[in-house]
Amino acid sequence: MNNQEPLYADSSELPGFHNLLGYQQVSWEENEAVMELKLQPKHLNLGGVIHGGVLTSLLDITMAQAGTYCPFPGRLRKAITLSLTTTFTGQCSGGTIRVTGRKRAGGTRIFNSTGEVHDDKGNLLAIAEGTFRVRSGSDKPEGVPL
Repeated sequence: MNNQEPLYADSSELPGFHNLLGYQQVSWEENEAVMELKLQPKHLNLGGVIHGGVLTSLLDITMAQAGTYCPFPGRLRKAITLSLTTTFTGQCSGGTIRVTGRKRAGGTRIFNSTGEVHDDKGNLLAIAEGTFRVRSGSDKPEGVPL
């Protein structure tokens, strides 16, 4: 696996909403991104299980990353979500979840990705499909400065 160095050393350096989620990048390469999240009480819903919005947000970020890999340190490529469909298949209330996004098809500006979330026992918690548009300046492999 040809992994890029993480964009940020730890989750406290992530900007805005990303910081609030607090995930860690596990790997990022052409057509695939993987992240993990150690569940905390702030990630749970009123029923005590992971909130669907947390799962959907992580899938959205990971699937967009899968289509915007940037091999140049200090730079990144960006995409916006055009559509996103999430199906919830399980629940968990603790441990670490793993989110995998894979680019499946696309051209220079529009691409499609799929994603899965598993708990640390391997149980499938959610699946997703999304369509993304590469933002201006991000259509080339060198992307834009951080």
